[in-house]
Amino acid sequence: MPCMDSDMDLKQLEYFLRVAELGSFTQASRALNIAQPALSRQVRMLEVELRQNLLNRNGRGVTTTEAGKLLLEHCRGILHQIDRAKEDLGRVQGALAGRVALGIAPSASKMMTVRLTRKVRKHLPNASLSISEGLSFVMQEWLLAGRLDIALLYNPSPSAELDIAPLTCESLYLVGPRGPHPSDKPMPLESLRNIPLVIPNRPHTIRMLLEAEMSTIGLKPNIRLEIDGVPAILDLVADGAGYAVLTEHAVLTSARPDLYHIRPIVQPQLISRLCVATASGRITTLTQNAVLELIRETARQVYPPTMIQTA
Repeated sequence: MPCMDSDMDLKQLEYFLRVAELGSFTQASRALNIAQPALSRQVRMLEVELRQNLLNRNGRGVTTTEAGKLLLEHCRGILHQIDRAKEDLGRVQGALAGRVALGIAPSASKMMTVRLTRKVRKHLPNASLSISEGLSFVMQEWLLAGRLDIALLYNPSPSAELDIAPLTCESLYLVGPRGPHPSDKPMPLESLRNIPLVIPNRPHTIRMLLEAEMSTIGLKPNIRLEIDGVPAILDLVADGAGYAVLTEHAVLTSARPDLYHIRPIVQPQLISRLCVATASGRITTLTQNAVLELIRETARQVYPPTMIQTA
């Protein structure tokens, strides 16, 4: 690769990195908050400067050339060193600095976001925290694409590209409308084949977990309605459309928890696991490590001790 001279700047490297990781100029322009023509021009100027084609452009987006793959690894190292330098300078003033992009699944966000942001403001006043909500499978893609530094995911699939550590686990319950004589008797999993369910679409993690567990006993759930969003599901349950499979706190933190009755699912018990994940190929900064510790601390305070898993 030709030598990099002073005409190439860090901003061009950052732009190229984001385009390469997201595989799209359109998505990168949104993430960087820059007009797409200006972004394309900066990346093209970098290619001209290096006298190398860094990206293969096609109708579906972009992929990196061999030269682009090599530069991508250099970019990650260079920009990480810049972040570390900023952090070191921040420590001279007595505080860590830098931006951390965090993704949280909606149900976990209701439990943790307010408390976590308070902790970040208190312990990391010079740091900037950006929080996005999304379904776990979507945030896993964002994590691998570099849009997120850290993500809180439900039941992530094992991956060599992710470093995953458990935070907590929650039992799943059968949720129905509260009747005059509610039963507290546990509900065997096999009985769900006869119960009409209101459940999220695939690949929602609860849907995937339920189907996987029922398939092990040779059964399928009786799905009456498919709809995304816990509030909408609970509204339909209250209206008599069917039953839901949710965590206890999803019901307790709803607008009208008194409308519902929950029964534990057993034989086997259904467990939803909340994990913290980072991309294994990307070095975490000191600020990101500090946020990770605050996430663990918040989970210990928010969730009952019996639910917390050893990370």
